[in-house]
Parts: sequence; C-alpha cells; structure tokens
Amino acid sequence: MIYLEDKIFLAGHKGMVGSSILKLLKDQGFKNILILPRKELDLLNRANVEALLKSEKPRIVITAAAKVGGIYANDNFPAEFIHENLTIQNNIIHGAYLANVEKLIFLGSSCIYPKLSSQPMSEDILLSGQLEPTNEPYAIAKIAGIKMCESYNRQYGCDFRSLMPTNLYGPNDNFDTKNAHVIPAMLYKFHNAKINKLKSVEIWGTGKPKREFLHVDDLASAVLYILGLEKESYQMNTKPMTSHINVGSGNEIMISELAEIIMDVVGFKGEILFNTEMPDGTPRKLLDTSLINKMGWRSSIELEDGLHSTYDWLCSNLESIRS
Repeated sequence: MIYLEDKIFLAGHKGMVGSSILKLLKDQGFKNILILPRKELDLLNRANVEALLKSEKPRIVITAAAKVGGIYANDNFPAEFIHENLTIQNNIIHGAYLANVEKLIFLGSSCIYPKLSSQPMSEDILLSGQLEPTNEPYAIAKIAGIKMCESYNRQYGCDFRSLMPTNLYGPNDNFDTKNAHVIPAMLYKFHNAKINKLKSVEIWGTGKPKREFLHVDDLASAVLYILGLEKESYQMNTKPMTSHINVGSGNEIMISELAEIIMDVVGFKGEILFNTEMPDGTPRKLLDTSLINKMGWRSSIELEDGLHSTYDWLCSNLESIRS
C-alpha cells in the first residue's frame, strides 16, 4: 500500500523527465519528496549517495538522472556517456539496496535493443543482436542498469523495476541543435529559421527512418502507475516477472513527416533540406507496449498536441532554456 506521506527520493529532478515526475507527484498530493541540487549531492560520488540514502531512508527511489543526448553527442562523447551513466546508476541502485529501499524505478531507453530488430520491439529481444554504433556506449550502460536491477531482485529479493521509454520530448528538454534529440532540435531550428527569415532548414540524414515519440508527461504517468502512486493504478505488490517494461505511444512516424508537422507547428514557411551525408541512425524503432498495456496503462497525449504545447513552452522560456 502506498501512502501520501511516504518519502520518495527523486534523482534528476531538474531534467526533463525528473521535472515532469516531480510535478505529477506534487499534483497527486505527495509532499515528502527528497530532491537535492547537484551542488548538494553529486550522484557520481558513491560515498555521498550511499550516505544520503542511509540517513534519509526513503521508501521509494526514482532514478531519472542520466547523461543524455542525440546522435551527435553520443557519437562524439562516448566515454562520458558510458562512464557517467554507469556510475550514477550503480551508485543509486547499490545505495538503495544498502538502505533497504522498498521500491525503485530505473529509467532506461529504447536504444537498448538491437539496431536491426524485428518491429515492434518486445522486451524479450534484449541482447539478441548488435546495437546501433552511434549510441552503443549509452545503450550498454542502460542494459547494465536493467541487469543490475534484475540481479539485485534475484539475489537480494529487492523490488527494483526498469522502465524503457521510447524517444521522449516535452518541456525542460535540451534544445541545443547539435546535442539535442530530434524533436527539440527541430523545434529550435525551425523557430530560429522563422525568426531570422531563413529560406531553408537542414535536417540530418535522409528523413526516411521511422521513430516513435512519447511526451514526457506520459512517461511520468507510467512511472507513477507502475509504482502504484497514481489513483486506480497498477500496484507494485508482486515481485517483478520481467527484467524491464517498455513504455511507448504505439505510434511511429517518418522523420520527414515529423519535420513537416513541426514546420507547420512553428509556422516556418521555407524549405526543408535533408543532409544525406549525416547518419540516419537506426532505420526504425517502435516499441511493443503490450505488457504495460495489459497492466492497464496507455499513453494519452497525441503527438501534434504534444508538439504544440512543447513549442509554446519553448517560446515562453527562450531566455532560460538549456541550449
């Protein structure tokens, strides 16, 4: 049984995912939420993380902290991506075990699956083929997190769950045109082109790959649903039957079609140019979400609605966005 007074440690509350989870927790009435800025808790410091969890004794831990980025960032900073992500998740998961944390959610990414997977990608194809080279270090770190949670459940009887969301977007995202994921990068590019009256916008790749997108508020809803924190939600009252759970919208769109929708959302009247010398990444990525759907959760935010609200947020926060 979950109670509103339960202490919840949310790691990564300043990021896109963490800030959405924090807002939803507050909206649901949870007040005992432990959040600390980086200057007070360095998640890369194992001793500090373990000391905090032992002293605060949260009942629930949500791991939304990670180093993330798009194709350019993953391809150019692979050492940082694998080192920082492994270190952060190892510190939190092991620290949660030492502090006898009752429930933990670890958040990963759909990039854990093989590059040339059958579609849609179900949980059981993990480790069945080669990963996409451009984000392999990040993917390996996330796979390690899944297996760490699974191993602690098996050996120590923990209740640590891993959720694997598809491509995310929404408020508080990173809108840097080189380091960002596809939607925020496109929104910012098209916005700048409109403001500066440019004739065209360049998009990396051929535009042919297909992607699935999920609004970050939908992911926050899934996290709380699996934990049993949302009203009428699934209760984490049984030991995990699977190593991880996919979270997605169930819909996919070609990048070229996405660019046209974003161009319309922003109001840019110019031309889209595809730079075919830049990598496409994985040809297609669609998650099989039948497991979480059977548990009773489904996404509720349509892509175009989510793009409009995200662009509205961008326009209202141009002076302070992380770009």
